[in-house]
Amino acid sequence: MNEPSVCVRNLTKSFGGRRVVDGLSFEVHRGEVFALLGHNGAGKSTTIDLILGLKPPDAGDARILGLDAAKHRKQVFSRVGVQLQNARYQPNITVEEACIEYASLYAGPADYPQLLKQFGLEEHRRSFVRRLSGGERQKLSVVLALIGRPEIVFLDELTTGLDVVARREVWRTLKQLKAQGLTIFLTTHYMEEAEALCDRVCILRSGRKVAEGTVGEVVAASGQRNLEDAYLFYMGEEELL
Repeated sequence: MNEPSVCVRNLTKSFGGRRVVDGLSFEVHRGEVFALLGHNGAGKSTTIDLILGLKPPDAGDARILGLDAAKHRKQVFSRVGVQLQNARYQPNITVEEACIEYASLYAGPADYPQLLKQFGLEEHRRSFVRRLSGGERQKLSVVLALIGRPEIVFLDELTTGLDVVARREVWRTLKQLKAQGLTIFLTTHYMEEAEALCDRVCILRSGRKVAEGTVGEVVAASGQRNLEDAYLFYMGEEELL
């Protein structure tokens, strides 16, 4: 069996005495779309930070493509793309300049004009990034994450701020990327998004895993009708149904 793209074992992290990630374990298989689901504060973004070596764990271990990201940063980030919430850009840089800057970091970068076209940003090539809408900046952050031709890409709350049409355009593009063999690790608040995109999901509640499997498996185990109802069930909010 192929080595998983991501392997997390008993990952634990606390801030100010509060355990944000609590003994978390899961694997992400190569070529699949995997999502962490959970309320704000459930530990989704912190888990990504721990996997990427951006924060040290209190206990446990995480590996990307068999490597500890904190110890092998250069090797990992030459093979991994990252789109994080609240990306920061230079104030007076254009979309094209941002792409050129990112492309310069890689020996064999992707064709950024084609990526801009794929994400509906071609007409904004010469626009200042600060003048883009929130949704356009979100799409640009994905383009930049893909410029290095990564084997796996991390997308944190990717479609927050996008309208329904733009969200579905991004879904369509992600499905195309998956078909090309890209492994996609995402977090989302949208259950419809998880159902549309994901091979498997992991639901977090207060930093703990409460469910994991295919969407069908997670729904079946909850005894509910769909992923949204199952999610409420696992969050302890089934009385709201």
